Amino acid sequence: MLPEDIGRLVTVGDPRVSPDGGHVAFVVTHVDLPGNRYRSAVWVAAADGSQPPRPLTAGDRRAGTPRWSPDGSRVAVTTIGDDSTCALEVVPFSVPGETFPVCERPEAFTDVAWSPDGTRLAFVSRERTRRWTDGDDDRSRPPRRIDRLFSRLDDVGWTIDRPAGLFVVPADGTAAPVLLLGGPADHAGAAWSPDGGTLATCASRGDDLAPVTDVHLVDARSVRGPVGPRTLSRPRTSSFAPAFSPDGALLAVLGEDAVVWPAFLRLAFVDVKTGETRSAATVPDLNCAALREMLWDGDAVVVALEDRGDVHLYRVPADGEAALLVGGGHAVTGYDLAGGTLAFTASDPGALPEVHVVRDGVERCLTSFGAGFHAAVPTGVPEQFTVPSPKGDGDLDVWLLRPAEPAGTGRTPVLLSIHGGPAAQYTNAFFDEFHLWAAAGYAVVWTNPHGSTGRTEAWTQEVRPPEAEEAPGSGWGGVDADDVLAALDGALARDPGLDPDRLGVLGGSYGGFLTSWLVGHTDRFAAACSERAVNNLESEEWSADMAGTFRYEMGVTHLDAPEVYRRMSPVTYVRDITTPMLLLHSENDLRCHVEQADALYLALRMLGKDVEYWRFPEESHELSRSGSPAHRVQRVQIILDFFGRRLGGRRPRITWDHPARTDGPTEDA
Repeated sequence: MLPEDIGRLVTVGDPRVSPDGGHVAFVVTHVDLPGNRYRSAVWVAAADGSQPPRPLTAGDRRAGTPRWSPDGSRVAVTTIGDDSTCALEVVPFSVPGETFPVCERPEAFTDVAWSPDGTRLAFVSRERTRRWTDGDDDRSRPPRRIDRLFSRLDDVGWTIDRPAGLFVVPADGTAAPVLLLGGPADHAGAAWSPDGGTLATCASRGDDLAPVTDVHLVDARSVRGPVGPRTLSRPRTSSFAPAFSPDGALLAVLGEDAVVWPAFLRLAFVDVKTGETRSAATVPDLNCAALREMLWDGDAVVVALEDRGDVHLYRVPADGEAALLVGGGHAVTGYDLAGGTLAFTASDPGALPEVHVVRDGVERCLTSFGAGFHAAVPTGVPEQFTVPSPKGDGDLDVWLLRPAEPAGTGRTPVLLSIHGGPAAQYTNAFFDEFHLWAAAGYAVVWTNPHGSTGRTEAWTQEVRPPEAEEAPGSGWGGVDADDVLAALDGALARDPGLDPDRLGVLGGSYGGFLTSWLVGHTDRFAAACSERAVNNLESEEWSADMAGTFRYEMGVTHLDAPEVYRRMSPVTYVRDITTPMLLLHSENDLRCHVEQADALYLALRMLGKDVEYWRFPEESHELSRSGSPAHRVQRVQIILDFFGRRLGGRRPRITWDHPARTDGPTEDA
């Protein structure tokens, strides 16, 4: 796989089953490298596999979010044009007619949901305040007033003057949308009660210094504009993704501790009348993957749980034992169930995601959108094994992807990759980066250290610092650093063909933190790439879009215990860094502000250290996943060129103005 093969990638997701279980709608997204954009369309497949999948939408507008009407005759979809105009449309499926727009807005539609009688659509969208009408651009508009902590969001921008509100609109487009709940809070979720009279949504509408996301119930038939909701509050717990039970008596929600982070998302049931909450106690001690709103199946809820690199589906009754629906080596990325058909999208380490269904106990794959990519770009499959964690409380899951053609003629250079989070996990899914590194001649090693999800909550919280009053652990750069080195050592011991003298390390976000941390505490790496990293935890607390929340992650504030933040900041140990470093950062990154890279770069340069620094304009924290295709290709080329010069891997062909593009052998040599 070469950098330009990013343009061949195809992603399949957001499966939705028709009410009768006969069809599955889903979204297909591909990379348009020449156009430097992404294209997406909604497709439909017969659940029994009797007919090949076909596109439901066409044209240049990006389509997504398919939602079946209650009678299955229509599908609501969202579209975005090249001019960024957003539309909510209805596409006829089993009835004659043409696609028609329900409404258009300058902001995107999310959480689209049909009313039970099929006459209305609820959705969430950002509502621009009057400030936006007081000029043509920000140079002529008044200044923003910042009066709460959460004022912006990575990959979205400023939200304080465009909060996300809950709307209802007639499904036939005969009237304008009505705003039921607006700012200043951001709302998420739109769940209808079975009688169509109430909508449930989630928002933090209280004190921004002690934010708790509550469930709010609002009259869905109101035409008078914003009204006061009834709030179902859970002490110290934030709630997300609500859904009414078929009888309307319960709400299924995901909830997490609002004070001690990282915390697992867990399924809970809320009594709509009394507000009383009970946990789903029979669910394994695993993190719920927030892939969609809660999904009821009769008297039970279907949830996705992260399990040691896999993502499985369970059916959890409101009263009773949880039952596994989809297990094995699946890494589920989306799911739905209706009419006896369970549909899900899933991937494995050697294949792009596809749509699967389970009907009458038989699983079938309905699509093959990745076949063209895999035919043109052969990729390998990693070996998975375990090594003991140095902490002594369990084994680490480790993956080793060997290159088909190792670089050079001697032992194989190695890249250790570290995921972000830290409360995340590498899944048993196809990850393009690992195959890009392997194609350049590197063996790639990765693991899910303490701090990752996929294990128990205690495992995840082990990276909280020892000063935390609740759930103290070793802190960032503690047992997590020990774990990734143990995984690397396990791979080196397993394969004598790997070169211990040509080791590289790389990671993004928290993975960038741990990369910067490791090279300040060991000199065993010959090169390191720290991307969109946290390098100064103290300034991260006030510069990030989630400013003020690291006090929950650390258990102490930067005001009361600045020494804790500084002790765990990689920039504190910059004088000890001897490893050549590559720093990558996006200039519009609001999650880890670009000042994080600036701080480390300045210190390294002032000390005369070996460092290269690249800043990507007009990109967010999501550069490597959803940045412009051109920048994604250039990013990979920069990384491979850097490691190629340091470790001897194959360097890519570069046609743009890269200073080192003619320095040494390239992929063409």
